[in-house]
Amino acid sequence: MRGGGLVIVGAGGFAREVHGLVKDLNRAGGTWDVLVFLGRPPDPIGTTVHDLPLLETLPDDLRGRVAGVVGVGDPPARRREVEARAGEIPAWATLIHPTVTYDPDTVRIGAGSVICAGVSLTTDLSLGEHVILNLHCTIGHDCVLEDYVALMPGCHISGRAHLGKGAYLGTGAVVLPSIEVGAGAVVGAGAVVTRDVRPGVTVAGVPARVVG
Repeated sequence: MRGGGLVIVGAGGFAREVHGLVKDLNRAGGTWDVLVFLGRPPDPIGTTVHDLPLLETLPDDLRGRVAGVVGVGDPPARRREVEARAGEIPAWATLIHPTVTYDPDTVRIGAGSVICAGVSLTTDLSLGEHVILNLHCTIGHDCVLEDYVALMPGCHISGRAHLGKGAYLGTGAVVLPSIEVGAGAVVGAGAVVTRDVRPGVTVAGVPARVVG
């Protein structure tokens, strides 16, 4: 999907970054037309974001007729928006910044995913739906990132790693080869993951250890 009517779900910083990514795509030949941002209270509904309307719900004339992308970084919140907006948004756009390096023959990227500038993807990768790879992340060979995984800027994932559904990695986190990060786990900024992380736990430090 290279263009058409698009709505951005979210009104915060990452939503605005996604809008910038869309502009970069259009400068490289894309034809996306961002129509509105969608938010929820306490977002300032009825105002504008980047000179576009910020609405709580889509107008009737747009429902079921436009693609969407979720500009929310937190995996549980992103999943809630995807599920709640199903009646309004029939399809989710996959946005890949023009500077991303990857081989589309060996890298699968699911619908609704956002791959930001400077990301490097190697070979034989599987990225699920609504994955976020923020600025300058690298993903090694044979990795699996399940739905709703979110990597903040500068994360490095080594070969054969497996990140479970909704796992969240803070800025600069590193995952060593063949490590499994469980569903819903949180890896703190700058952590180095040297052993498997259980689902739902938070780890931090070098090497990463369970905290909290």
